[in-house]
Amino acid sequence: MDLNLVRVFVAVYETRSLTTAAARLFVTQPAVSQALGRLRRELDDPLFEREGRVMRPTPLADSLSADFRGAIASIDRAIDTVHGFDPSHSRRLVRIALSELGEIGWLPAILAALRSRAPHMRLEVVPLDVDLLPEWLSRGTVDLAVTTTHIPGMFERRVLKSQAYAVAMSASNPLAHGTLDLDAYVSASHIIVGGDSGAPVLAMAQRRAGISIEPTVALRHIATLPPVLAASSELIASVPDTIAEGWATTWPLVVRPLPFDMPRVDIALYRRSTTQHTAALDWLYTTVARAIEGSSGQFFVIHGDTDARPASG
Repeated sequence: MDLNLVRVFVAVYETRSLTTAAARLFVTQPAVSQALGRLRRELDDPLFEREGRVMRPTPLADSLSADFRGAIASIDRAIDTVHGFDPSHSRRLVRIALSELGEIGWLPAILAALRSRAPHMRLEVVPLDVDLLPEWLSRGTVDLAVTTTHIPGMFERRVLKSQAYAVAMSASNPLAHGTLDLDAYVSASHIIVGGDSGAPVLAMAQRRAGISIEPTVALRHIATLPPVLAASSELIASVPDTIAEGWATTWPLVVRPLPFDMPRVDIALYRRSTTQHTAALDWLYTTVARAIEGSSGQFFVIHGDTDARPASG
């Protein structure tokens, strides 16, 4: 079988699009259609059937995909070993999906690592959407993703850090003094941030403790949280403990342990499963992982006036 036919199959399978597959392979769409026609005749199966704008794989295509993709990846790695990947000359555009908190905490370390070894490489940060991540990683829309949410699918995953949660509140909050018990926690006015990818783990721990929390305030941006908490004597927030403790050094905030058991949240790096540019992806995956593992995070950049006083209301 012509190896180019296998490459076309893999490109169409991963992108679900003849047009996108053609762009990836640097050929025309008619060339992809022609190659796919030859492969259909050789395998005596339609392989892909159009459903709207999407090319849906047949059962045979699904059964062939893992072996075909593995074969292409092995061949590309062998070729890359001969030619080598030199990050210092790469002008490749790479895309990394990060939450807002991830941008604040890990992006400086990632940028420093990339700029030191790949000064011409371009980086695009894609706002994290955990519902779309399986599709993004399957199709190669993003190269990497950093998240605390478990992503279903056969994606390579590396746990970078483990994070506990705690309760943050203003120093003027009556709950800031003494032990925070479960009843007081449930009765308090809670504030949440929509972009917290650890929220599902927190919610599950709350359910196991037999409680359900209806937030009083829901924010869109994590950077808004410290000043809002500092200005209120009623609101509390359940957030990663090291981040809250960092904020408490410059904001008039107090950090208390959660009054129930919650497992630590793993921060993991995922890589796309598509086969193109394997050597570059290997280098990027390792470089970003090491950058985050070696960083304590830049969360302190959300800081307050150290002379600030707690609000009275």
